Amino acid sequence: MPEIKRVEEIMIPLNKYPHIPYWFTLRQTIAEMEKSELDINGRKSLPRVVLVFDEKYRLMGTVRRRDIMRGLEPEFLSSPSQQQSKWFNIQVDPNLMELSFDKVVIGIRERAERPVSEVMLPIVRTIDAGDHLMKVIYEMVSNDLSLVPVTREGRVIGVIRSVDVFHEIATLIL
Repeated sequence: MPEIKRVEEIMIPLNKYPHIPYWFTLRQTIAEMEKSELDINGRKSLPRVVLVFDEKYRLMGTVRRRDIMRGLEPEFLSSPSQQQSKWFNIQVDPNLMELSFDKVVIGIRERAERPVSEVMLPIVRTIDAGDHLMKVIYEMVSNDLSLVPVTREGRVIGVIRSVDVFHEIATLIL
């Protein structure tokens, strides 16, 4: 029967996982994500999350693809304020975007210059490199996480993704 692995045996080392400084723009973050391809045991994938660090290399947060997309939405397409909703009781029709495609593109390009720190998410949990797979499963399920930063002596040394945890579970079961 296979032995349950520790986090450090499954994690992706930090030097192989995309990470950026908090002052990067959304455009720079997109470029980093687009050029990053992970090769884990012959299985290739694109990162869905990027780690965000401060100038002293302390982990500040993460940014997901959907956080970036939300941050790119031009203000004129954003949901109306609650006050406007009360007055007009309207909702933005996504089909209207086709009518002003050029305006939307200009708005997106302008918003792409915002710093990633404006849309990043704070770190909810980290996990120690020496912890068992079962602790990672607990943290991911309990906190609805698909990626958890891995630390050793308080420093981030890598990440562990739910897809890799799932693969380890499959190896134990199948």
